[in-house]
Amino acid sequence: MEKFKIEKPERSPEQPWGVRAPAPEKRFLQDPSPRLVGGTSFDPNLALDQHQVLTLAEASLQSMEDARKVVRAWHRQGQSLADIYLLGLTPAARLLGERWLSDDMDFIHGTIAFSRLHQLLHEFSSEFLLEDASEANGLSLLLMTEPNSQHGMGAFMVSEFFRRAGWTVTLASPQDINDLKQIFQSDWFDAVMLSISSDRQLTALSHAIPELISNALNPHLKIYVGGAMAHFAPEKLDWPGTRLLTEGALEAVDIVTQSVVAETASGASATTT
Repeated sequence: MEKFKIEKPERSPEQPWGVRAPAPEKRFLQDPSPRLVGGTSFDPNLALDQHQVLTLAEASLQSMEDARKVVRAWHRQGQSLADIYLLGLTPAARLLGERWLSDDMDFIHGTIAFSRLHQLLHEFSSEFLLEDASEANGLSLLLMTEPNSQHGMGAFMVSEFFRRAGWTVTLASPQDINDLKQIFQSDWFDAVMLSISSDRQLTALSHAIPELISNALNPHLKIYVGGAMAHFAPEKLDWPGTRLLTEGALEAVDIVTQSVVAETASGASATTT
């Protein structure tokens, strides 16, 4: 699951989120890049580099149209949407998160920039799903954020890669732990992925997961856990019956698909013998 979903530890009452005054003069680049208005010098045969990531991060802070122009320019010049997502949007979002964690960017500006990157994923969704698309494989995935999560961009991106690979995906953002349980038990799923971006719900989830596993409609259900916490504190997600995912979206699709297909084949073999 993706690495860029970042949440700060909650501030004390003396330091609530967003108390810093907006600082529009703080920019990633010291001068506006012509790439923000469509003029580019990108080589489509090369991977997106750090300067281009900085350009997208800066554009997302300026306006939706500026961010859109950067991505469109990359796509026009031959970059696949998969590469744009993984090598452009993902590190740009991670960079924004790092600047927020270091107090170089206030909460309001960071939230707006994240929302613009998230909106880009929605806008390019239909094109992305057609790019190198696979036929439906008959497998179903439930992908949920933690209850009351403030960040859904990473989960949405991962869901798009699974959909493109032929999975039927249910993407959910539960409001609380009871909502999560109801969604979990609402249907048969071949796999469930939980994207955990903070430690606020870990205790509730650690108590809920054993119950959910024992009552799952699919007795062979595979449960995976990823998100920012999988990178920052993987030891806190060591829950029986689950597997930790720290890989990127493409690798996650391969890991989950191979595991579920192998489990299905094993079950079919056991039934016939």
